[in-house]
Amino acid sequence: MDRAQQLSEFLKARRARLHPDDVGTTSFGGQRRVPGLRREELALLAGVSVDYYTRLEQGRARNVSPDILDAVAEALRLDPDERGHLHNLAKPASTRKRPSRPQQVGPELRQALDALAGVPAYIIGRRLDILAWNDLARALITDFAALPAAERNMARLVFLDEAAKDLYPDWLTKARDTVANLRLDAGRHPDDPQLAGLVGDLSLRSPDFRRLWADHNVRGRTRGRKRFAHPQLGELALDYVAMKAPDDPDLTLMIYSAPPGSDAATSLRLLSSLTAPAAAFPAPTTR
Repeated sequence: MDRAQQLSEFLKARRARLHPDDVGTTSFGGQRRVPGLRREELALLAGVSVDYYTRLEQGRARNVSPDILDAVAEALRLDPDERGHLHNLAKPASTRKRPSRPQQVGPELRQALDALAGVPAYIIGRRLDILAWNDLARALITDFAALPAAERNMARLVFLDEAAKDLYPDWLTKARDTVANLRLDAGRHPDDPQLAGLVGDLSLRSPDFRRLWADHNVRGRTRGRKRFAHPQLGELALDYVAMKAPDDPDLTLMIYSAPPGSDAATSLRLLSSLTAPAAAFPAPTTR
């Protein structure tokens, strides 16, 4: 989890995915020995010297200005998540926020979660830890309550639980998104020893995780659609939205729902009925 190494590998990976035709530069000819843009071409596009960009890519540049980072981001065609990740990786150690204590889900957020009784919802924190959930989320994804606390983590579920490949028909897409989310977290908290331990454990135990982690893709949780293959309900496609907690940007409320009148909405109602506690009836009286 060395920050300078992360910065170096991220810049190399983003440079390798570009070709001169992508950015409209043909000023550098000759046979190419490496994929993507050369450092000289990237430096030219960013308006910095080749020596400076080389030091930046090697993690040796100090106190890089936001303007230079933005110029490099523009040259690399970074999206907003990637741009933010670049800025996080380039921050001086003295300005980086260190995780201080275990995350807590406050009463207001728990109240909001409990109010979402008709849709699956859960709260995810740093390192993709699952911190709280409602009954429908437990019925749809897994019984979080039955897992040891250390295993209530989305990355561990996706890569180490064989049932995940049955639950997610588009497992590879889910795996890529999970790693990209974790990469973004690593950029915000490069000094988190628990995160480093998680990445190390997953790298040792999952070749898929190791391969995807090396791609250096980053992506935030926003909104989209995900398919599930539930053992009782069959396949259903649900829309999801991610909502950041106003007092803690590292806490995210994930909500899954379905369009009214859709088959998925019917499946959610059925799932809700399956998880509802049995109604209590008074004991019959004898005469």
